[in-house]
Amino acid sequence: MILEVAMLQVKPMMTEQFEQSFKEASLIISSTKGYIDHELHHCMEDKNKYVLLVKWESLEDHTIGFRQSSEYLEWKKLLHHYYEPFPTVEHFQRII
Repeated sequence: MILEVAMLQVKPMMTEQFEQSFKEASLIISSTKGYIDHELHHCMEDKNKYVLLVKWESLEDHTIGFRQSSEYLEWKKLLHHYYEPFPTVEHFQRII
């Protein structure tokens, strides 16, 4: 299992719209091969910051299977215009 961690900085005054769009985008990602689960957390100290945690069966399920799919284009269309700067996305592997 791989954990994708994305720090999302949403443009000011757009958090409500982002959260609504994310609900729609959740349906897209959750139907992707290799997807296990995801969580979106809102930062308590910075009202424009979120962290997205996505569990994948493998790194390739995210980097190739999802990111190179037509579904990703829809995900991108729904969400990418909310971010400034563009998110940092990293992948982690559990060791304990």
